[in-house]
Amino acid sequence: MNNVTTLANRAFVFTRATLAFIGIAAVAGFLILPHLAQDDAAPDSAAAGATSPMPVLVVESPVELEQRAVIEYIAKRYRVSDQAVAGYVSLAYQAGAQHSVDPLLILAVMAIESRYNPVAESSMGARGLMQVIPKYHLEKLLDHGGEPALLDPAVNIVVGAQILREYQRRFRDTETALQMYAGALDDAATLYASKVLAEKARLDALRVKARKQTAQSV
Repeated sequence: MNNVTTLANRAFVFTRATLAFIGIAAVAGFLILPHLAQDDAAPDSAAAGATSPMPVLVVESPVELEQRAVIEYIAKRYRVSDQAVAGYVSLAYQAGAQHSVDPLLILAVMAIESRYNPVAESSMGARGLMQVIPKYHLEKLLDHGGEPALLDPAVNIVVGAQILREYQRRFRDTETALQMYAGALDDAATLYASKVLAEKARLDALRVKARKQTAQSV
C-alpha cells in the first residue's frame, strides 16, 4: 500500500511539473513570436525601400523656361508679386495663341500701359492691364459682360490681344499698329511704339537665353 501511495505521489509530482513546463513554454512562445514577426518583416521593408522608384527629374520645356524667366524679370522690374505676374504671363500666352499675337508683345503693351496694375484707369476712360477704352470696343465686350469686365485681367488681356491683332492686320506693320492702339497715329516720332518695342526687345532677350539653355541641356 505504501508503495502504491509513493508511486501515485511521484506520478502526481511528475504530471504537475510537466504541465508547469508546458505553461512556461507557452508563455515564452507568446512573448517571443511578435519579435520574430518584426524581424521577419524588417527584410521585406528594407527590400521595399530598395525597390522604391527613384525621383523623376522634371525638365522644363522651352516655353516653360521662357515663361519662368519672363515672370522673374517682370516681378523684379515692376515690383509685382510673382504669383500675380505668373497669372498675367499665362493669360498673355493663351491670348497670344488664340489671336496669333506674340505674347511678349502683349506683355510689353501691359508694361507701358499700366505697369501691370489690373485696376488702372486713365482720365480718358481706359481700363485695366492693357488700358482698353470700352466705348471704342463695345462689340468685343458683349460676350464678357460689358465694360465692368475690363477690370478682370483675363478679359482685359484677351480683348487687348484682339485689338492688337486687328490693327496688325489692318496696317500690316507692328509699329503702326501700336501707334493706333495708343491713339497716337499722327505722332511722327512714334514714341509710344518705341517704348513698347524697347520693352519687347528686353523680353525677347530672355526668350533667346531660355532657348539657348534648352539647347545646351539636350
